[in-house]
Amino acid sequence: MDTRSEIDITFDFRSDTPGYYTSNTDPDALSPTLRRYHKCLWSKPLPSGDFFELVDTTPGVYLHHRSHLGEFRLTSDTVIPSFRKEARIAPFIAQEPDELAKFNALGYTIGGMMLFPGNRIGNKMTINGSRGCHGKIKDRFDLTVECIRRHYRGDQSPLSDVLDRYADFFDLFGDFHGYVEFFLLQDLLTEDRNTVRFMAPFEDFRTSPLPASFEAYSTYRKRATEFIEARNRRILHFALGTAANTPQVGVVRRNDNETAEEQ
Repeated sequence: MDTRSEIDITFDFRSDTPGYYTSNTDPDALSPTLRRYHKCLWSKPLPSGDFFELVDTTPGVYLHHRSHLGEFRLTSDTVIPSFRKEARIAPFIAQEPDELAKFNALGYTIGGMMLFPGNRIGNKMTINGSRGCHGKIKDRFDLTVECIRRHYRGDQSPLSDVLDRYADFFDLFGDFHGYVEFFLLQDLLTEDRNTVRFMAPFEDFRTSPLPASFEAYSTYRKRATEFIEARNRRILHFALGTAANTPQVGVVRRNDNETAEEQ
């Protein structure tokens, strides 16, 4: 893939992951299409004007950047969890089992994917590992972005230590707004771009990040779905070189070619 215009925002990265349906292998590591999409989308100018070129030819590195800006070894992360393996959530999922398949399929499109530094520092956890293991985050992307927002403000959060370890990566984007604009995360923020739109009620990290009822889980899934769909549309606009505030678009597949249409 040589141009962003070839990006398919409906593509499920599980579908080209060797062994996914037989051995539950990881699309973040093994989907060749996902790797190409990340490389194509995020190889672009930083807020500073410097070009952030990503290459996929460094042995043992998913995507690599080396320049006067520094050296960055990045990995992919599927950022919207369904919590299907959480015992507390299983009864909620069981009430609408068909919804899980749809939610997971959407979660494995490009709107549900991010890049984070993948190299360990001091043999400590990466951002991917920390946000998945921390009991106050539990892989939730809205809470992760809130931690990143606080990092840029110099405020504390459950992920302060790990984000501080990778401060050179976040410095690339200048500030929180630069980070959000670069990775096309605007739809996770309120209109003033200063506050995260949480996918479940937020009480300053004092309560469990897991939805506590069927209604709460349904709300979480709805808001997460809305975010992924909105980010997919934004990615499509970016890939086609159009303004992100134009009418919402979908993708129509015609002989494996995509065209945008208003909904």
